[in-house]
Amino acid sequence: MNQSVTPELRQWIVDQALAGHQPEAVLGAMVQAGWTEDVAEVALEDTLRDHLRQRASGKPVASVVVPTAAQGVRVPDADLPVSSGEVDVGDRRIQVLASLQSPRVLVLGGLLSGEECDALIAAARPRLARSLTVQTKTGGEELNPDRTSNGMFFNRGESELLKSIESRIARLLNWPVENGEGLQVLHYGPGAEYKPHYDYFDPVEPGTPTILKRGGQRVATLVMYLNQPEQGGGTTFPDAGLEVAPQRGNAVFFSYDRPSPATRTLHGGAPVIVGEKWVATKWLREREFV
Repeated sequence: MNQSVTPELRQWIVDQALAGHQPEAVLGAMVQAGWTEDVAEVALEDTLRDHLRQRASGKPVASVVVPTAAQGVRVPDADLPVSSGEVDVGDRRIQVLASLQSPRVLVLGGLLSGEECDALIAAARPRLARSLTVQTKTGGEELNPDRTSNGMFFNRGESELLKSIESRIARLLNWPVENGEGLQVLHYGPGAEYKPHYDYFDPVEPGTPTILKRGGQRVATLVMYLNQPEQGGGTTFPDAGLEVAPQRGNAVFFSYDRPSPATRTLHGGAPVIVGEKWVATKWLREREFV
């Protein structure tokens, strides 16, 4: 099927919105008609936003309200330097190795010192257990065959080391410390991986409202590499054709302004082929995480 977005399709989307149909119903109708969900979602959002721009310019168009699901929220981000490849966060100068806009991805060099990496591993090692994922059907946690690592969570600010790292992240990404989940450390042995997934909580799952009570949606992810495996273990972004190699002390940051595949933040941890991989992950929420 031709997946190009035609003027006729755009008009149909506007007509459905004017008729009072919810965006989920319009999206479902498009998918049922043969459109891929990603293309349909982008077409829906772009069409309604263009409609609002036309209204703002004074052109005579019918009134339509863009649904909340199509509107992005403010997200964390770094103030990138104009004349230098480094960001000064007070206690450290962090290199900007790569920057993408869509998806929003930053590859950062030297976010952590070697001593900090070693200290996180040492503190996490005795507390490791098989990694769980959030169960969005209930709001709890579950074992997931797509995630074959061991991990643990630190409480936010539970040590001076954690406080220092969390404050640095807050300064770098212009996001309050209290809006972050506790740092998670993961250990991957040979063959371990985390298949491509999204970090936001699916709005249609029944357990999501319970999860969101603790601080709203996740809006960004920071993955920090605590060591360098001999082979494999990169962080992949299939929609962007990007793979970030794990380098000790470096990190990859990405944000998502709405819980939608249109953010192109599908990502995964490629299998470790030789050696082991240690990472520390920080998820950032819309509001204070409690």
